[in-house]
Amino acid sequence: MTVIVLFCRKQFNMIDNKQLTDRFFSYITVDTESDPESNTTPSTEKQWDLANALVAELKRIGMEDVSIDENAYIMATLPSNIDKDVPVIGFVSHFDTSPDFSGANVNPKIVENYDGGDIVLNSEKNIVLSPSEFDDLLMYKGQTLITTDGNSLLGADDKAGIAEIVSAMEYLINNPEIKHGKVRVGFTPDEEIGRGAHKFDVEKFGADWAYTVDGSQVGELEYENFNAAAAVVTIQGKIVHPGYAKDKMVNSLYIATEFINSLPREETPERTEGREGFFHLHTVEGVVDSTKLQYIIRDHDRQKFEARKQTILDLASEMNAKYGKERITVELKDQYFNMREKIEPVMHIVDIAEEAMKQAGIKPLIKPIRGGTDGSQLSFMGLPCPNIFAGGHNFHGRYEYVPLESMQKAIEVIVNIIKETAK
Repeated sequence: MTVIVLFCRKQFNMIDNKQLTDRFFSYITVDTESDPESNTTPSTEKQWDLANALVAELKRIGMEDVSIDENAYIMATLPSNIDKDVPVIGFVSHFDTSPDFSGANVNPKIVENYDGGDIVLNSEKNIVLSPSEFDDLLMYKGQTLITTDGNSLLGADDKAGIAEIVSAMEYLINNPEIKHGKVRVGFTPDEEIGRGAHKFDVEKFGADWAYTVDGSQVGELEYENFNAAAAVVTIQGKIVHPGYAKDKMVNSLYIATEFINSLPREETPERTEGREGFFHLHTVEGVVDSTKLQYIIRDHDRQKFEARKQTILDLASEMNAKYGKERITVELKDQYFNMREKIEPVMHIVDIAEEAMKQAGIKPLIKPIRGGTDGSQLSFMGLPCPNIFAGGHNFHGRYEYVPLESMQKAIEVIVNIIKETAK
């Protein structure tokens, strides 16, 4: 009788699950929400709390050249342990969380052996994380999920990335028989408000290339991102007593509504995918006398991106002509550009990451980012920097979650990239 034994690739954990969970929880329970209205770096004082803790942790695990500058940018070195010259590579993540949703009082929940059903995040408020709304949950049946309690975001974007980088460095320090070149790590503030790389010292970092660990689903590998701009549209009205308002009052709220409805309704985040661009209205503040609209403008194609910005300007001009006065002003500011043009000349760095994922039993998902990372700006600053997954889903809101197994896979991929680079 012939016996056939089938082997399945088991999850290989480079760090104990409890140690990884404890590390991740120690990060996400520190409020590091950034503030787009602030002119300081970091934009909020509370980001220093985690930044200083990270510096202490990097020193504790044995990293060298650990530094933090006056703007809270953190850098550290894992020295080479081989006697040949190999490229210096880096890994970058950000420690701020999005101002789109509260990052205070994060109270994470652990769902072990997820059964594929609904997860009640908050029974009092009837907040449920359901595969009927988020079908990607079904990819993680049988795994351990870390979720919110429904009252805040989780902060896996991008504290999962930080936990994975630190854990990978600790693993290599504790296993010196694994040969590797010099590795640099960098942690940044204010990525969520588009400033994460603004004061990053690329020359001091000293890497030939780097990877941001800031993606979502297991296997994501990205070297294209949106071109991005912010637009602040201010509408000036005129307030008088409503009882005497005939032919005198100008209600800025109505003009704002007209402006909003004049932009293509199908070109919004909730109705686009892939490389399709959009106009995203994310904030409205107004009274009769004055209303402010805040948009983000995104497109992968540079010409279409420029056309979108011009659409905003043209609409303001047309409506000003209609109302016979400059009631609408627009302030446009570019945020970052598509890094593809900077990565394609050095595509071997993407190939290395792809091979590292395959070695970890992961099918690489190479696709454009419908967003941006520090890497998009760093690439234009002379540090080519594609993006790899950190494992989380549903960022910037109460339904955010991350599978623990995905975090373990990210650690394995980081180590594999380092090993591949040293070959």
